[in-house]
Amino acid sequence: MISLIVGLGNPGDEYTKTRHNVGFLLLDTLARQEGVTFAYEAKFNATVAKYIIDGKTVHLIKPQTYMNRSGQPVSSYAKYFDIPAVQIMVVHDDLDLAPGTVRLKDGGGHGGHNGLRDIVSQLSSKDFYRLRIGIGHPGDRNRVSSYVLKPPGKVDAGLISSAVDEGVGEMQSLCKGDFQAVMQRLHTQ
Repeated sequence: MISLIVGLGNPGDEYTKTRHNVGFLLLDTLARQEGVTFAYEAKFNATVAKYIIDGKTVHLIKPQTYMNRSGQPVSSYAKYFDIPAVQIMVVHDDLDLAPGTVRLKDGGGHGGHNGLRDIVSQLSSKDFYRLRIGIGHPGDRNRVSSYVLKPPGKVDAGLISSAVDEGVGEMQSLCKGDFQAVMQRLHTQ
């Protein structure tokens, strides 16, 4: 079962609508749907919220560090609430997936994603789930940094928004631990 959902992004208004912030976008959408509000917690350097699924508390956090330093807020929050890595799901952008695509992954490497790299390092574990939201690739690795830090065009924005909604729609099943059913739904489209 999932007890902690981490949305990755960069803090600040200038990053709000960028491709790199789809993790924040998904958590904001989920929070609105569940009627919960994020509040800043200085001891974690993150905005946090909680909601209840079937009597169980699910923690939501958005690290307020920049992407490549996401691990410290995640690690300190998980330690404070005694949440093991296997009960954590990180929602992040994925260059290797087309816009509109959502995939669930159990464990594995960081795939070059700096936020995941830091979380793996700080948790000393790769054994957490990842909900990967496709943002597409600019076609040239030298353009990746500028690509992820810009808002997508209208078509891609619509596809990414649909993927976020699809991810939010799976949260109840994910938090209950129905991983195989979710993977089957997401991966057979």
